[in-house]
Amino acid sequence: MTRKIAIVGAGQSGLQTGIGLLKAGYEVSILSNRTGEQIKAGKVMSSQCMFDMALQNERDLGINFWENDCPPVEGIGLRVPDPANAGSNLIEWAARLDKPAQSVDQRVKMPVWMDEFVRLGGDLQIRDVDVDVLEELAKAYDLVLLAAGKGDIVGLFERDAERSTFDKPQRALALTYVHGMKPMEPFSRVAFNLIPGVGEYFCFPALTSSGPCEIMVFEGIPGGPMDCWQDVKTPQEHLSRSLEIVKNFAPAEVERCQGIELTDDNGIIAGRFPPTVRKPVATLPSGRKIMGIADALVVNDPITGQGSNNASKCSRIYLDAIQARGDQPFDDEWMNATFEAYWAYANGVVDWTNSLLVPPQPHTLELLGAAQQSPSLAARIANGFNDPTRFMPWWTDAAATQDVVQTHIASGA
Repeated sequence: MTRKIAIVGAGQSGLQTGIGLLKAGYEVSILSNRTGEQIKAGKVMSSQCMFDMALQNERDLGINFWENDCPPVEGIGLRVPDPANAGSNLIEWAARLDKPAQSVDQRVKMPVWMDEFVRLGGDLQIRDVDVDVLEELAKAYDLVLLAAGKGDIVGLFERDAERSTFDKPQRALALTYVHGMKPMEPFSRVAFNLIPGVGEYFCFPALTSSGPCEIMVFEGIPGGPMDCWQDVKTPQEHLSRSLEIVKNFAPAEVERCQGIELTDDNGIIAGRFPPTVRKPVATLPSGRKIMGIADALVVNDPITGQGSNNASKCSRIYLDAIQARGDQPFDDEWMNATFEAYWAYANGVVDWTNSLLVPPQPHTLELLGAAQQSPSLAARIANGFNDPTRFMPWWTDAAATQDVVQTHIASGA
């Protein structure tokens, strides 16, 4: 008998998992509170720069439909502006990625994936999901996965206090999708600007509904000068505030921004949320169990650009675990073990991301500075974005950082 699985949420992890399960012969329903048309016409949802490992999961399922149209992100660059000297930098370097990254606006991607899910025989339901609907699903399906990162139902999953470092937002966040930004030379990149005591600004090429664009990402320390979006009322004001921040805190980026304009009035967003880890199993009033997936359980700050990458990798682990389960029940024990398999990866990503939300350790600044002298070290840091577990333990451990720096400096001497 075909096993039936319900997924609540039509984002990166929900649709990737749903399509993967259909292709493996499962009967799958996905519930979304918006149609593809509504998603397409709505506000941007994220900045979603996806690196090669995550993109490979899409290629393996045959759903990498934008491979040839999406402008590539070919590298990572870092600047730490010199506060005493406008336009000059204390640290500046850039390195190529071994394989390019890509960012496809989720308003472009998710509607196409929804159509593909239906084309493959999936059951797509447009409805709001509350506890009563979850009860209905848990009764009718072998497994219910919650893939929605927001909304009341996420509150069914208990916060894991031991694994959650923070209990409040660490950054005031904003995104601005723009046309007309001057490209980075000699290769495209995620251009990071780390502004001590203020926050971070970075931008990178992407694909949106009106074609290639750049996404400007602002991460302001709460209460600081970049936490400044509350009084912004219109899309044009949002763009003006974006330019103001660049001028004040990342002056080396100003020239690239001459003549930029919004991709569309919905190409903006501002908000904040606390990075959180939740326990993977929720018990409904009836006693039935449902399971969370991806950012329903592990919500990272976007500072390291890992959200969609984590979603893709979590989906891959869950897909493999579901298929390996055969016809055995998806019980509590299986749910917890499956999440632990994902946490074995995500744990390192969370530690790395969280380390960038607090004032930098001296050894971290030394590491980032040393990458100016060592192209091989810069490349190692850049390529860690593809698999951040490769940063551990040397990113967080001062002695290990020292060894890595010395090894690279010596080999380049």
